[in-house]
Amino acid sequence: MKRILFAASECVPFIKTGGLADVCGALPKEFDKEYWDVRVVIPNYSCIPEHFRNQFEYVDHFWMNAGSYITNKYVGILRYKMDGVTYYFIDNQEYFNCWVPYGDVRYDIEKFVFFDKAVLAMLKHIDFRPDIIHCHDWQAGLIPVYLKNEFAADSFYWGIRSIMTIHNLKFQGIWDIKTMQGLTGFHASLFTPDKLEFKKDANMLKGGLVYADYITTVSDTYAQEIQSQYYGEGLDGLLSARHFDMQGIVNGIDYSVYNPDTDPKIYVNYNAESFRKKKAQNKERLQEELGLAVDKHKYMIGLISRLTDQKGLDLINYVMDGLVDDFTQLVVIGTGENRYENMFRHYAWKYPDRVSANICYSDDLAHKLYAAADAFLMPSRFEPCGLTQLISFRYGTVPIVRETGGLRDTVEPFNEYENTGDGFSFTNYNAGEMLHVINYSKHIFYDRKRQWNQMIERGMAKDFSWNASKFRYEGLYNYLLGE
Repeated sequence: MKRILFAASECVPFIKTGGLADVCGALPKEFDKEYWDVRVVIPNYSCIPEHFRNQFEYVDHFWMNAGSYITNKYVGILRYKMDGVTYYFIDNQEYFNCWVPYGDVRYDIEKFVFFDKAVLAMLKHIDFRPDIIHCHDWQAGLIPVYLKNEFAADSFYWGIRSIMTIHNLKFQGIWDIKTMQGLTGFHASLFTPDKLEFKKDANMLKGGLVYADYITTVSDTYAQEIQSQYYGEGLDGLLSARHFDMQGIVNGIDYSVYNPDTDPKIYVNYNAESFRKKKAQNKERLQEELGLAVDKHKYMIGLISRLTDQKGLDLINYVMDGLVDDFTQLVVIGTGENRYENMFRHYAWKYPDRVSANICYSDDLAHKLYAAADAFLMPSRFEPCGLTQLISFRYGTVPIVRETGGLRDTVEPFNEYENTGDGFSFTNYNAGEMLHVINYSKHIFYDRKRQWNQMIERGMAKDFSWNASKFRYEGLYNYLLGE
């Protein structure tokens, strides 16, 4: 039996702010329980829903020091089993009593330093010694550092391997060296340019990338891109140096949750055989609910996103008046930067029958939009993996994307002469180019309906379930264990 421990700051269904939570929630369930014992550890946030927290069982507790700023802290260990997976929760009211998992950066850094050391310290208390600890993003970045330094003196920890997975390189956990020394208790020799030092500060993710036995990220193209200056966020040199120990594995989606044939959240269920008649019914019902012009012949474009710079929303702003012509509707769901929230509110006021701005995150509404929209727009500046386009395929909704990261790896551009492809894409980060591709997609939608429907069929036939990615993770784990 091979033992794997996932360490992360969030995990579906307990707590979620982004795609990281989906990965940590869905992937561990996929492994064959006969050969793999995959468990998950996250903080015990007070904002985890009560109906879960009431069922957590107490395992043990102990007191722990890290650096001079983190002394004699309580570490509680709670356990919960669901769908054959064991979840552990690190309990400490001082750090994890919160409405949302992240807030003030300095404080976040302290609580994840505490979490990282507690994950290793708890292993002796839970009767589980993992062969591999799979660390996700900067919040778990110091686990490989502690493992190879402070904990290396204890033979219990010898031979435990570590993997660092980058979900989004933009976030790295950076603070000044003096504070970081006080938090971690690391020797000054670790804060050098070849280890944790980064532009005169200390960087938690960098520490993980230096000390982990292997690095993964969430798509092949993103793994290549982050070795370049444009996408590397200052770590491109380190990532290039480690490129032999790095690969991209595309995320999957949970096919039981995202299935138009059985999804209880959409108006009318359909599948690859029945979408021609039934998908449009979802569109008309959503138009009605959102107060848009009800007309199944309108071209509905969906956009579900964090409203941030990364997502290419400045391109949309630049061409919005040309985008929402008489034949087109745009439905937006998301929250984020004020300027983008207000931008979409403004266009919804200006074009009330064409634009619907839902400045919120509603899972129910998101499912309805996946089922109703004809196309999904993702003009990202960079996109490590992207899940929206994978869900779109599942619902027979055609993605329109910029060729970057996971979008480039998963969407095959339509070729009308060979009748191949399952989406539309543009190369340069350019609003004119984006609008040109959107207009071309409208032309196929209206004038080449048969080809459009064949494109939907190809998209719906793709397999982006976790089953496909699971085999690559199994191969990687076996490689690290020398098998």
